[in-house]
Amino acid sequence: MPETTTRPLMFGADWCGDCRRSKALLDASGVEYDYVDVEAEREGADRAFAISGRTNIPVILFSDGTHLVEPSDAELSAKL
Repeated sequence: MPETTTRPLMFGADWCGDCRRSKALLDASGVEYDYVDVEAEREGADRAFAISGRTNIPVILFSDGTHLVEPSDAELSAKL
């Protein structure tokens, strides 16, 4: 069964520059989201891979079932 969420769910890691950038954009936009640190949560990387089919992060899952992988600020802003 595919993973679902009521607000954006972001999978990332503290060492990831793209993750920090996407988190900053979400924070600046006032978007409430959930965050899974793939380094700290044992199954986090597996969950992100199951959603995207890729090992790249960040993976951001939206309530409509769509997701973005390593989005640019413009792509993420357009989705919000």
